Amino acid sequence: MVCKRYLPPSRLDSFLTTVDACQKTIVGYSVEGRPIHMLQMGSGDFKVLLWSQMHGNESTTTKALLDFIPWFLSEAQKSYQKAFSLYIILQLNPDGANRYTRLNSNQVDLNRDAIQLTQPESKVLRAQFETLKPDLCLNLHGQRTIYAAGAGGASASLSFLAPAADEQRSLTAARKKAMLLIASMAKPLAVDLPQGIGRYDDSFNPNCVGDYFTQSGTPTILFEAGHAPGDYQREHTRTYILKAYKLLFEQLLNPRPYEIEDYLNLPQNAVEFCDLIVTGVQIEDKGILKADQQLAIQYVENLVNGRIEFLSQFLQYGDTLELRAHKTLALPVELQSIPLAFKKEELLKKSKFTALFSVKS
Repeated sequence: MVCKRYLPPSRLDSFLTTVDACQKTIVGYSVEGRPIHMLQMGSGDFKVLLWSQMHGNESTTTKALLDFIPWFLSEAQKSYQKAFSLYIILQLNPDGANRYTRLNSNQVDLNRDAIQLTQPESKVLRAQFETLKPDLCLNLHGQRTIYAAGAGGASASLSFLAPAADEQRSLTAARKKAMLLIASMAKPLAVDLPQGIGRYDDSFNPNCVGDYFTQSGTPTILFEAGHAPGDYQREHTRTYILKAYKLLFEQLLNPRPYEIEDYLNLPQNAVEFCDLIVTGVQIEDKGILKADQQLAIQYVENLVNGRIEFLSQFLQYGDTLELRAHKTLALPVELQSIPLAFKKEELLKKSKFTALFSVKS
């Protein structure tokens, strides 16, 4: 399985050499001194600030931007170029992108640093926000395979959020605008993803960048690139995100009628999935032998020699499980009699078991 999830700064640098007809600026540097690039495209009055990979291991929305940028700059999109000015920070967290980690080099979650601004990357984003005074912000992320689009729903391949501006989750003017714009993407995308589009948790956290910007009066949309069935490389999701970008700007250029309820009716994400359930497992736990058990496994993404390996991690076991799985398989007969562990925590440290169920690139 060839995995394309890893998008290090070096690949981004190569992409930037191919991009013309836009202004390329280094707007700051990471903890480790890597440049943070921003592209300015278009000359319109309506300003949009976009940033991706503030979590370095969330690359799908960035990859979709690598598709969107040449589309936007093409001769056929002159109307968009005249209407909008886009300011795109492709990798806000290049150190995390290089290591394929959520956090930056100081082990800080940049999406919990909106108020204190303890990190240079956070200060870069805030400086651009305050300087540009954008009309719209797009906060681009990726989410794990655990989410369903509502209780009992399909895998949440895409999720959106109009962040709250206060504890009461009030429908402020900025938040309403974000909701309507999300509806303009979600309704057409439902043709491709029936029951696969969710609404992210809108609990207010002023330390989160989207909440802070919404509180400041700027409509902000959170994109979450999720898991399409069988798509661990996130290439299908990449195409859905690209389509979402195009739908958004189409709506901004030629508005169509939508209602707040179109957003509120999106099912809220629910944690219901694991990656794999293995049946027919015999487990020894605290001296008690239990036959014909179901074992839930979650993959942990690990960067090895420039590729992503999905290592299996034990979640839980039982006669039956409440979790649903993206894939279910029966343990081979020759392995069914092997006691996998004396303690649940040690289940997947057995080399035979880990080698059997981990997915390597």
